[in-house]
Amino acid sequence: MLDCLWELLPKKSERCSGVSKKINRVEDYTINRFTMAVLPDSSNKMFSEVLEIEENLVVEKRPMELISGSCSYYGSSYMGRKDGTRDVMGVTHKPPIAIDPTNSLYFFPTTSSTRPQCAWLSHSYVKSYSEAEHDNTKVTFTNDKEVILCISIGSFENQLFRTAQLRTIMSSRIEQEQKKMNMLLFPKGQGEVNTFYEQIIRELNRYN
Repeated sequence: MLDCLWELLPKKSERCSGVSKKINRVEDYTINRFTMAVLPDSSNKMFSEVLEIEENLVVEKRPMELISGSCSYYGSSYMGRKDGTRDVMGVTHKPPIAIDPTNSLYFFPTTSSTRPQCAWLSHSYVKSYSEAEHDNTKVTFTNDKEVILCISIGSFENQLFRTAQLRTIMSSRIEQEQKKMNMLLFPKGQGEVNTFYEQIIRELNRYN
């Protein structure tokens, strides 16, 4: 039974193997493009378990410390990112944040960030979700890893949609600034060059 934290389900390819993978333990960690989720460690409330595309890590810091430290690494503070979400969308309760918008690192909390059971998920890696027992939610990531979180499906949907909205607004603003820069670098008379670079930008944004 879940103790208001989370439960990681084995991938289909691992369910019959009978082999448990060793989880690496590290002192510190910076959220990056491979990070799918930051979860409170079920055996030590001072640690986190980080789910990446290819592996899981136990980090000797709490989830909020990893979120805050990663914001600082990318040139802001956690409070600065929260204030940014408030200014862009007016959201102050359980706000999603752009840890690094240029790398599309948009994460959202499952509950208030001050609560020890709060988990953080990357918007980019949520493939699907469904209702689980005890009013919980099963989340499937793009690599088919599955986790059951202590959050109702309604609340999860709300957090997911909020993050999508933040991501759309920020991506649009970044694209507009890129277009302005292109116009300065390639003024009128170089329309073909401008079109070429705009096409590159659109292709890059497809993977963000």
